[in-house]
Amino acid sequence: MLLIQYIGGINVLLDEVNQPEDIKHFGIAELEQLAHEIRQFLIEKLSVTGGHLAPNLGVVELTLALHYVFNSPRDKFIFDVGHQSYVHKILTGRKDRFDTLRKYKGMCGFIKRSESVHDQWEAGHSSTSLSAAMGMVLARDLRGQDHKVVAIVGDGALTGGMALEALNHIGHEKKNLIAVLNDNEMSIAPNVGALHNYLCRIRADRHYLKAKEEVESLLKKIPSFGGTLARAAEKVKDSLKYLVVSGVLFEELGFTYLGPVDGHNVGLMIDALRQAEKVQGPVLLHVVTVKGKGYLPAEADSHSWHGANPYKIESGQMLKVVGPPVYTDVFQSTLIEMAEQDERIIAVTPAMPKGSGVDKFAQRFPSRMIDVGIAEQHAATLCGALAMEGMKPVFAVYSTFLQRAYDQVVHDICRQNLNVMFAIDRAGFVGADGETHQGVFDIAFLRSIPNMVVMMPKDENELRHMMKTALDYNEGPIAVRYPRTNGIGVEMDEVLHPIPIGTWEVVRQGDTMAILALGPMVQVAEQAASMLQQQGLSVRVINARFVKPLDEAMLVALAKEGLDLVTIEEGVQLGGMGSAILEFYAKHSIYSMRVHNMAIPDYFIEHGSQTEQRKEVGLTADNVVAQVKALLPRKKQRA
Repeated sequence: MLLIQYIGGINVLLDEVNQPEDIKHFGIAELEQLAHEIRQFLIEKLSVTGGHLAPNLGVVELTLALHYVFNSPRDKFIFDVGHQSYVHKILTGRKDRFDTLRKYKGMCGFIKRSESVHDQWEAGHSSTSLSAAMGMVLARDLRGQDHKVVAIVGDGALTGGMALEALNHIGHEKKNLIAVLNDNEMSIAPNVGALHNYLCRIRADRHYLKAKEEVESLLKKIPSFGGTLARAAEKVKDSLKYLVVSGVLFEELGFTYLGPVDGHNVGLMIDALRQAEKVQGPVLLHVVTVKGKGYLPAEADSHSWHGANPYKIESGQMLKVVGPPVYTDVFQSTLIEMAEQDERIIAVTPAMPKGSGVDKFAQRFPSRMIDVGIAEQHAATLCGALAMEGMKPVFAVYSTFLQRAYDQVVHDICRQNLNVMFAIDRAGFVGADGETHQGVFDIAFLRSIPNMVVMMPKDENELRHMMKTALDYNEGPIAVRYPRTNGIGVEMDEVLHPIPIGTWEVVRQGDTMAILALGPMVQVAEQAASMLQQQGLSVRVINARFVKPLDEAMLVALAKEGLDLVTIEEGVQLGGMGSAILEFYAKHSIYSMRVHNMAIPDYFIEHGSQTEQRKEVGLTADNVVAQVKALLPRKKQRA
C-alpha cells in the first residue's frame, strides 16, 4: 500500500520556487498543491539522507503562510530549535542542496546563518526563540525600524523555563512581537505537564472563537462606573473572561491571544497571520498541527519519525545497521536489571524517554520513570531532592542537554554532595546533528566541580559494570558518559561488580611509550599500537576510564619508568582529561617525561559522520601512530 498521496504533475510548482517572492502571486489552490509537492519532496529526499521528517511535514502550510504574508529577510523568523526549518530552506533557495542534508560539508539540518540571509538565529536547544525574538525587537525599536519579528515556538518548548521567562518579559514590555505557537502535542516524545493539559483544553474547544467574540462583545457593553460599582464591574468582567476565554493565561501575561487555528489550512493561516500583523503589542497565534502530516508511518508514530534513519518510502521500514547493541540500549537493559533488585532506583528524563533509553524502563516501572518535559534545570534539582530523601535517581540526559542544567549540577547537587547518578548519553561526537549537539564539553565542565566523579567505559560490557559502580556509590554525585554508537560486540558478563573508583586498566603491555585513552578512543589506541607493533615498537595502552579522580598511583609509576605519554579523548582539549594529567604532573613537579594531548581543538565541529569528524580533528589510529613516532627521537637520544 502506498503511504503517501501523490498528485498529478510532480513538482510542477516547486520547480518554479527559488526564493520566497516566487510564491506571493500564488492563489490558495496553488499553495495547497505546493504543500503537497513539498511533502513529496521531503519524503523522497529524507528516505535517502535521513533527518527530521515528522517535524517538517507538520509545518508545511505554516511555513508557506509565513513567507506568503511576511517579507524575509527584512522580516525576521526565529525558529525554536531549528529542526523544523526544512520547508523554510526549500523556499529560500536551498532545495537543490537536500542531497547533502546533514552530510559532511553539506547542508545543515538546523538553521545556519552562514547558509542564507534568511536564517536569522541558530538553535539546537529548544525554548530560546522567544528570548532571541525579544532581543531583536528591542534592537529594532531602538533603531527606529519597523520590520516584523516572528518567533515560531513549539508547545513542547513552552515547558522550558527560559520560554516562560521570555513570555513574562515580552508581556511586560508590550512590544510588537508575534509568537506562533506550533501545537502538535509533541516535543520529541509526547508532551507532559500542566501547560500541555491547558493547551489540550483550548485545542478541544471547537466553539472557542465564537465564545471569545461573544464575551468580548458583552464586556464592551458593560458601562463603567465609579467607586464600588466600578470595582464590582471589573470583577464581573474578569469572572466572565476566566469562565469563557480559554486563552486567558496568555491574555493575562499581556499577549493578544488568537486561535486555535488549523495549521494545515493555508488560507486560514494566511488570514490569521495578517490579523496578527495588525495587532499592537505582543500576539500569540495558537496553531494546531499534526506532526508527520501526509506520511502515514510518521503520523502514526511521530516519536520514532522525529529524527529518521534512511527508509523505504512504500513500506515505511527504516534502514538500520545490524550489529552489536547501541550503548543506550545496554544502559536501559542494565538499569531495568538493577531496578528489579533496588526499588529506590528512579529514572528521570527531560522529554527524551526513548532517546535516553528509559521508555522500556517506564513500561516496567511506570511509577519510577519521571518525564519532566523540556526542563533540564528542574530535572537536575528534582534528582538532588530525590537523593536527599533516600532514593537513587538516575538522570538520563544527552551530554548537550546537560549543559542547560549546569548551575543546578553545581549548586544543588555537587555543593550538597548528593548521590545522583548522571547517565550521559551522546558523549563525544554525535554525527549528523552537528555542532549544536556534540557531546564534547561535559568532561571539562564536570571535572572542575568538587565532589563529582566522572568515568567512561571502553566498551558496552564495561558500561554495565560502571552502572553497578555508580548505583553502589553512596558518597556523592557520579557520572558515566557513553557514546552515540553501537558497542564493539564484546561478551557481556552476567554478574556485575563495581570498579574501584579512580582506577585505570592496562589493556596492552609495552615499554616504548604509553597511550592513555578514554572511552571509544581505547579501540583507536589499540589499533595504533598494533600498527606500531608491526614496525617493531612496543606501546602500552591504558584504559583511563576515570577522568576524575585520576589514577594517581599509575601516573606516578609511569613517571618513574620515564615513559613519554600520549593522551587521547573525544572531548575538548581545554579542560579535558589530558589537561587533568598535565595539571597533576605540574602540581607534583614531575617533569621526567613529555605528555602530548590529542583531543578536540578550540572550535565547533560541524555535522558529518562520526568517522569524518574524528578524521577532521586527528582522532585516528594513523594520527596516533604519527604522534608516537614524533616523540621517539628524544627516547632514542636518551637511550
